[in-house]
Amino acid sequence: MDESRARRVLALLLAVNLLNYVDRQVLYALLPAISTDLGLSDGQAGSLASAFMVVYMLAALPIGYLADRGGRRLWIAAGIGLWSLATAASGLAQGFAQLFAARATVGIGESCYGTISPSFVAEHFPPEKRASALALFSMAIPVGSALGYVAGGAMGQAWGWRNAFYLVGLPGLVLMVWSLRLREPPRPALSAPPPPRSALASYLDLFRVPSYACVTLAGAAMTFTLGGLAVWMPSFFHRRWDLSLGEAGTLFGGMTVAAGLLGSLFGGWIADRALRWTSRSYFWVSGLGYVAGLPLAAAALLAPSLRLCVAAMFLAEFFLFLNMGPINAVIVSVTRPEARSMAFAANILVIHALGDAASPTLIGLASDRWGLTSALLAACGALALAAAFCFSGLRHYDEDSGRIAHA
Repeated sequence: MDESRARRVLALLLAVNLLNYVDRQVLYALLPAISTDLGLSDGQAGSLASAFMVVYMLAALPIGYLADRGGRRLWIAAGIGLWSLATAASGLAQGFAQLFAARATVGIGESCYGTISPSFVAEHFPPEKRASALALFSMAIPVGSALGYVAGGAMGQAWGWRNAFYLVGLPGLVLMVWSLRLREPPRPALSAPPPPRSALASYLDLFRVPSYACVTLAGAAMTFTLGGLAVWMPSFFHRRWDLSLGEAGTLFGGMTVAAGLLGSLFGGWIADRALRWTSRSYFWVSGLGYVAGLPLAAAALLAPSLRLCVAAMFLAEFFLFLNMGPINAVIVSVTRPEARSMAFAANILVIHALGDAASPTLIGLASDRWGLTSALLAACGALALAAAFCFSGLRHYDEDSGRIAHA
């Protein structure tokens, strides 16, 4: 494998992934201005987020199935172009229906990219470097999300929300053209190509691989907790420590960026290094990260001072982000090359459907009954499930990955 080419591919797709999360999150920074200008209710404003997430999850399955049958490069480029145009078109919306349709279209475009790009990146690197490469690629999640909030707010205030959408959407068209120069990474020839299968049968086959099922359920449990914290921690800081809404959002956002960046990079690095001692290091690093993150998150919620709360939550997020590279490396290692886009598509659907699509609402309902601190503590319990699924996956990983390596 040409190492310089692999690095160029990673650099390009990392830049695209950063823009991916900027375009995804910029709406939330602009919502106050949009709601005022278009006269949206809070229910309508909230449904714009749902429009994206529901379409993003559901579109992943057909896209993953089709992309694995050829043309991943074209699917990546088409996804970038579609979500970029839809983001820019959001600035043209004259009412709720048009903006809702634009955000739903962003979900389709980003689903094209999210289902295909992780395996495309991983296949450019040898197995002993994949966790580090995927950790760097996943670094875009906290950094791009924060940039979306910061850049969206700044541009919206300076030039208006419509111009903000234009400014963050149109650069994607340049990256789309650049991505057309990508080439498919070489794949090993299959000694026994699988017989043709229907889409449903192909997706069900993925969950018959124990390591894949375990890593996907672990990701769903982790996403349940992190998604809930992302929505409710600013409110926790506001209520518990009497911070202003701006102070609470800035504090938690900055903490998440720093912890996410450091945790993601360290997790990928240590998982690849640990391959020298155990072939199952991806599961070990992820599982131990969940084990360390659970008590630290609880300590943050129960801390007697703001300083201790922030320190404990920073450490908790650091350990919880260790899995970003390793968990994706497991998916690549235990699925056949011709099914990897499908594997990431099914992973996207499950982790969001069982994770952050449900947890913010459930935490809110529990908060109404027992208080926000108790609700968040209960949500952190899902991390124990995430760790249990990782340790369960340890028993199957060598067999599952060996089957792929010798296919």
